Amino acid sequence: MAIVLNQTQEMLRDSALAFLRESAPVAMLRKLRDTRDETGFSIQLWKDFAGLGFAGVLIPEQYGGSELGVVEAGVLMEALGRTLAPTPFFSTALLGASLISRFGSEAQKAKLLPAIAAGKHLTALAIDESAAHRPERQALRGAQQDGGYVLNGAKVFVVDGHIADTLIVVGRTSGDTADPDGITLFLVPRGSDGVDIERTVMADARNAARVRFRDVRVDAGAVLGRVGGGAAMLDQVLDIARAALASELVGIADEAFERTLQYLKERRQFGKIIGEFQALQHRAAHLFSEIEITRAAVLRSQQLLDENPAQPVALVSAAKARAGSTATLAVQEGVQMHGGIGMTDEFEIGFYMKRACAAQTLLGDTHFHAHRWATLRGY
Repeated sequence: MAIVLNQTQEMLRDSALAFLRESAPVAMLRKLRDTRDETGFSIQLWKDFAGLGFAGVLIPEQYGGSELGVVEAGVLMEALGRTLAPTPFFSTALLGASLISRFGSEAQKAKLLPAIAAGKHLTALAIDESAAHRPERQALRGAQQDGGYVLNGAKVFVVDGHIADTLIVVGRTSGDTADPDGITLFLVPRGSDGVDIERTVMADARNAARVRFRDVRVDAGAVLGRVGGGAAMLDQVLDIARAALASELVGIADEAFERTLQYLKERRQFGKIIGEFQALQHRAAHLFSEIEITRAAVLRSQQLLDENPAQPVALVSAAKARAGSTATLAVQEGVQMHGGIGMTDEFEIGFYMKRACAAQTLLGDTHFHAHRWATLRGY
């Protein structure tokens, strides 16, 4: 398969980017940050985004979605990366929709998926329990009681946790903290007794939350998938989310590079356009090459996920690690080549640096994925 987008995917990319550039410029994120908006994103923007069919990209047609693939989800994430548009697409349309559509019961799918596709229901995956991403280490307990379960424990860095209607909680129903078996996923309504949510705004002005569960009771119908089989479910869906995050990082790198290139063509120093200086030309050429190589790795990893959805794809970790490094290089070079103005909050390049830092850490940083890639490759 050629490592390029087909015509339909290019049209999706162009339409999403045109919509977001018009409706959600970086100024929107700045305003949400400066006004300390309680929601952290534009509800109207999300409704419009869903109205274009983007929220249902991974949802089957019978539930109101467009039933496309990981490549198309990546195309949308790249557009979101280029505009820094704050939406719950990652937490809801990627993580939530993928878990529910792949592993939910018919009742769960019928109840949640049409509402997600319509932009009327938000989800958040509560998985991490420490600053480092360790999906196999789960201490939150789901104790069986009276035909249901009682949840006790805490989660951190729950993306969009404070506005989610349904929390998808990763817990342990058997085994020790580091045991790969015994992990179970639960669908927990946000207003359930015993759920305490504390919003935490990250450095990039995006939403996360600390969530504590104290004797939270759920019935057996709240279990997502098979009891004790959550690890395999998470492996599949986390790979989808990581590949999509890699696309967002490519979008960040692309936008930072384009803005920097434009600045090099406009800024004059010592009587010359600074883009005429060979040292800056070499740095720009190197960055362009890094972005294109990363773009190919990310797209191929997404194609492999669409071809073999149940198989772990080592290239996903390679792509996520490389995308994080490339985006970091792009924003650092952007700030450096802009000079002093690049360090000011008035200039938007700093927003891209902050988001690149957060996105490359989310669901495993470069070191995590280098280790995972080596493990999957048998080293």
